[in-house]
Amino acid sequence: MASVSSSIVTRNMADFAKQTGNVYMSVSVISKRANQVAVKLKEELSSKLAEFATTVDNLEEVFENREQIEISKYYERLPKPTNLAIEEFLEGKVYVRNPEDEPQEEEINL
Repeated sequence: MASVSSSIVTRNMADFAKQTGNVYMSVSVISKRANQVAVKLKEELSSKLAEFATTVDNLEEVFENREQIEISKYYERLPKPTNLAIEEFLEGKVYVRNPEDEPQEEEINL
């Protein structure tokens, strides 16, 4: 994750079309992968923060919990899920399956 830029990067749209042959399909695949990454990161963060959950909310505990704050800051500094998904896609780490290209059950039985 460290090699992914957290800032805006200019991209060549032709690079997106190489793997699928269609820019719009590539963007759709990247979007779905970004959602998967976002859900995974959210689950990780929630599980780590769940350790700090208390039933009593008093101001002293909220301000004293530095470890919880550091965990939250770490996740805030991570590259955005969209950036991670784009890098994975361009590096060929995302498997793209198009159901329209696969033989249908009717065709197999004929």
